[in-house]
Amino acid sequence: MAQKKQQSFESSLERLGEIVRTLEKGDAPLADSLKLFEEGAGLVTSCTRALDEAEQRVVKLRKGPDGEPQELPFEEASE
Repeated sequence: MAQKKQQSFESSLERLGEIVRTLEKGDAPLADSLKLFEEGAGLVTSCTRALDEAEQRVVKLRKGPDGEPQELPFEEASE
């Protein structure tokens, strides 16, 4: 199955689950299993990248002087 160039995190995770279930069955031909494994490895990389980017955005949030969350530029948040 051809993969979209830019999938959402959720759709990538769903596809990864499908791949895992297919591989766990163990009845796919070797060539198909290898293609699925390669696709899954790419999806893991994509999902990891998306999670890293989300984490960086969350790290930018700091409490302001009034105790409420305040978004700061990334440079200030990395102190």
